[in-house]
Amino acid sequence: MNETILVVDDEKEIADLVAVYLKNEGYRVQLCGTAAGALASLDADKPDLAILDVMLPDMDGFSLCRRIRQQHLFPIVMLTARVEDMDKITGLSLGADDYITKPFNPLELVARVKTQLRRYLRYDAASTGEPDRLDIRGLSISKEGHKCTLNGKELSLTPTEFNILWYLCRRQGKVVSSEELFSAVWGEKYLDSSNTVMAHIARLREKLGEPPRRPRYVKTVWGVGYTVE
Repeated sequence: MNETILVVDDEKEIADLVAVYLKNEGYRVQLCGTAAGALASLDADKPDLAILDVMLPDMDGFSLCRRIRQQHLFPIVMLTARVEDMDKITGLSLGADDYITKPFNPLELVARVKTQLRRYLRYDAASTGEPDRLDIRGLSISKEGHKCTLNGKELSLTPTEFNILWYLCRRQGKVVSSEELFSAVWGEKYLDSSNTVMAHIARLREKLGEPPRRPRYVKTVWGVGYTVE
């Protein structure tokens, strides 16, 4: 295990604590106390995942997340003391993959890091017997290559967005509930996480160029879930 984790938090005690737990699991850790430092380290350190505090001295974590997403698709976990639901939706809608609030259990954070990295770095279609490629009305998605194109144009999807779309396309014609989708993609028990699913669906539709009221691909079946017809 040689993955690099970028931890961006200006609270040194918390950053050092997170680093200790991650290093104990074999990860390389790059610590930054500012957003500017984090942006400068992206090309040099080439992180496989970033943990971003929302409250930073020079730029809020949401803005930093947006800047990172302009060029990078590795998983992002938001770390904050703010627990308002709107903050969570904001982070997820800007491209974050997960969200954890302070105070937190370091072991839980490590577990979430492992889940995100497993989703990002490993795509083994052969072991599941699933097809590697799906084509639906101009939408082409390859699991092994982790690529998705729409009418020949490649889409920049985060690992979470890709896995949501793959799961729905693999079950084309079936309605998938938020509970099933969350369990399959996040690998955790569904605990009133409809906002998490909704935020990612909204961002996925935006990248697909879907009209909000009449989406062509990812459709909502009200009170039931989502489907790709």
